[in-house]
Amino acid sequence: MSEPAVTIEDVRQRIDALDLRIVELIAERQKWVVTAGSLKMDQQAVRAPARVEQVITKVRVLAEESGASPEVVERTYRALITAFIDLELEQQARRTRRSTDGLPNRAADR
Repeated sequence: MSEPAVTIEDVRQRIDALDLRIVELIAERQKWVVTAGSLKMDQQAVRAPARVEQVITKVRVLAEESGASPEVVERTYRALITAFIDLELEQQARRTRRSTDGLPNRAADR
């Protein structure tokens, strides 16, 4: 018996289901990034170029082990990390503004 033919609609449905899982995982990662960001004291700690390269090296190995393109995974992670760094810097700037405006600095209260 042969397998039923796969249609473009079938493929799109599977991709849509994966997109949901990916977004949920990004949301979970964001929670941890925000937590880490609250522990960092300056922009250099947020940018952490050595840590970025450590993550890139790790995900390239994971990509190879999983059968994914290491180049695609690296480019995806670099975009993801850049977006999260921007988010951390924005939050750090808000904390700084609050502390200079006389409002409570939640990161300092922890």
